Amino acid sequence: MMENRTEVTHFLLLGLTDDTNLQLPLFITFLLIYTITLVGNLGMILLILMDSRLHTPMYIFLCNLSLTDFCCSSSVTPKVMVGFLKGDKAISYNDCATQMFFFAAFITVENYLLASMAYDRYAAVCKPLHYATTMTTSVCTRLIIGSYVIGFLNASIHIGDTFWLSFCESNVVHHFFCDIPAVMVLSCSDRQVSELVLVYIVSFHIFFAFIVIWISYTFIFITILKMHSTVGHHKTMSPCASHFTAVSIFYGTGIFMYVQPSSSHSMDTDKIASVFYTMVIPMLNPLVYSLRNKEVKSAFKKIFLEAKFLRL
Repeated sequence: MMENRTEVTHFLLLGLTDDTNLQLPLFITFLLIYTITLVGNLGMILLILMDSRLHTPMYIFLCNLSLTDFCCSSSVTPKVMVGFLKGDKAISYNDCATQMFFFAAFITVENYLLASMAYDRYAAVCKPLHYATTMTTSVCTRLIIGSYVIGFLNASIHIGDTFWLSFCESNVVHHFFCDIPAVMVLSCSDRQVSELVLVYIVSFHIFFAFIVIWISYTFIFITILKMHSTVGHHKTMSPCASHFTAVSIFYGTGIFMYVQPSSSHSMDTDKIASVFYTMVIPMLNPLVYSLRNKEVKSAFKKIFLEAKFLRL
């Protein structure tokens, strides 16, 4: 088995399209998306770190969400852009495993950060008088550390589950990055157990976090309906709406992609969905949270005015 595993020393990523006329336009498009992703997420991190008013659990979670989005996009997008620009579609066996590991790790971290943020919103809306004692710095830190531990543990399991298989025939990956189902389907050994492990583990992570979010928002909506003040409605819904938007996009594509056996996957459809959760979602999250959040806007204006004053 070990000899068969080493027969494939590299993989070939087919990418999004073979049309040479689309390579440059796609490169420019993804370069723009990646630039917005970098500026948006790193800017959000710096903004939260620099403004002491944002040193609260909600923004600490948001800071880590931005870091996760940045790392998740960076594990995939640069290689895709190199493929468009140079036509280099080859990726070594070890680089493929590394890309798969970090993408799986950070996408799982994001999954649990979104669940933690839902619990934070539940505590803030439903138990405002006890919020300071419920969502302490210690609790916030544990939730964040737990998200990273689960993420990297989950990635380790998937790497072991995928690369213990023999790859001794085709090395052509029908995808633009080393996604688990796209690589696993190339194996020349029996992969039924590996596919079941993938479906069950991913289903557990998605649905566990989704149930936490669903229960949290059920109580949040009940609490909002009981409010008699329109101002209270708007003040409560503003941060929740941003989080709910991010959750809807993330879990919509995640459930569509992974919670189904590989035999029912369409690679072309998967590529389109993959563009959303590898590139578009990391770009949209900081925009969603900044455009709908008065505190983020206020912090940005403050830092902008301070920088302008220092230049003068």
